[in-house]
Amino acid sequence: MIELTVMQKIAIWTIPVLMAITLHEAAHGWVASKLGDKTALMLGRVTLNPLKHIDLIGTIVVPITLLILGGFVFGWAKAVPINARNFKNPSADMAWVAIAGPLSNFLMAIGWAFIAKLGYDLSAGGASPDNIGQFLTYSGMAGIAINLVLMVLNMIPIPPLDGSRVLSALLPARVAYSYNRLEPYGFFILLGLLLLGVLGPIISGPYQALQAYLLQMVGLSS
Repeated sequence: MIELTVMQKIAIWTIPVLMAITLHEAAHGWVASKLGDKTALMLGRVTLNPLKHIDLIGTIVVPITLLILGGFVFGWAKAVPINARNFKNPSADMAWVAIAGPLSNFLMAIGWAFIAKLGYDLSAGGASPDNIGQFLTYSGMAGIAINLVLMVLNMIPIPPLDGSRVLSALLPARVAYSYNRLEPYGFFILLGLLLLGVLGPIISGPYQALQAYLLQMVGLSS
């Protein structure tokens, strides 16, 4: 693929990023509503309207900055409000709510893989991102990337990431209580891992394996 300008990157990545972040949060709210907590539903957060989920820093500033700097692109939206007291089985139900986000990202990654394949077939070898087929290929690859990064990142068991909710449900109550008390420090733990160069390798292994699997599934692997 050819080198893209900043504006071309923004055009290609905007829809995949917005969809990945929006559906991730909407999935949390939808599953919560099915399990008895209507909080997100009543606040209008179980919606595909990205305006309801956008966080200025996490949805706009961070992804654009990472696009310009290169490397993994990720972001976040405003967290969907969940009241676990409305669940019949709070610990287990919170785990189901948590896993809905990464699962939605994996399903979207599959969808984007097929879009990338469609674009590749339509482009017939065209190299310009202005070609509609090539644009779909670039967008599809971006969709795979952002969704797999969000999926893998969120499954890291550091509170308040989704993986921590799943692990908490599996731990004995007293251990889970102590574990969940790490939540106020979760951002700083992740930042420390990033600055130490540890977070990238944690994400890249599963990311590369899943990306290779999806590309092979749709016939785009070399």
